[in-house]
Amino acid sequence: MFYGAGPILFEFAKNLRNNQTEAEQYLWNYLKGNQILNVRFKRQHPVLYFMADFYCHKAKLVIEIDGGYHRLPKQYEYDMCRDSELNRLGLEVLRFTNKEVFQETDKVIKIIINAVKQRLEDE
Repeated sequence: MFYGAGPILFEFAKNLRNNQTEAEQYLWNYLKGNQILNVRFKRQHPVLYFMADFYCHKAKLVIEIDGGYHRLPKQYEYDMCRDSELNRLGLEVLRFTNKEVFQETDKVIKIIINAVKQRLEDE
């Protein structure tokens, strides 16, 4: 479930949960309480040496909400390397921008539902 994440990440996760971005808080309202296909999502979940904005262990699904800095070349490159490492663990990574979360919420939720369905079918 944590793929070897260390104790420092767990403390960092606790801090991040107490200081979520607006987009993370907004999407969390749709993910919490097993609202999507009765699967549990965790927020700010340590995976390996990364922090997933949201993680569903049952579907092996990571959801990332990207702010504007993710468009910077160095950050984009880091994100792609990070996604590759998570993919090697058998995890799927979905990325959404803050704008998508706020302005295309229904579309974002449908994409998440479809990914969860697919991952559970492939289980």
